[in-house]
Amino acid sequence: MSTQERLDPRTGTAARVREPWVTVVWNDPVNLMSYVTRVFQEYFGLARADAEARMREVHENGRSVLSSGSREQMEVHVQAMHSYGLWATLERGDG
Repeated sequence: MSTQERLDPRTGTAARVREPWVTVVWNDPVNLMSYVTRVFQEYFGLARADAEARMREVHENGRSVLSSGSREQMEVHVQAMHSYGLWATLERGDG
């Protein structure tokens, strides 16, 4: 999960905080593993090995968190995954 530095208005110092929203891609019975890998490469810009690792996580664990950020950014990613025919949802992250 990504972190960003933000200025704490109370102290005036920078603090690292986790992004509050994540895009989760879910396993489905329809899409081939090779197709899911290609989508992760094309859309998220992942290297082949990273895309394959995320695809395996989806396949073996049922889900994988692909990105984190603002709610608006994650809504865009979820919609994009839907346009590729993948199952994806938006969740509040650990931040």
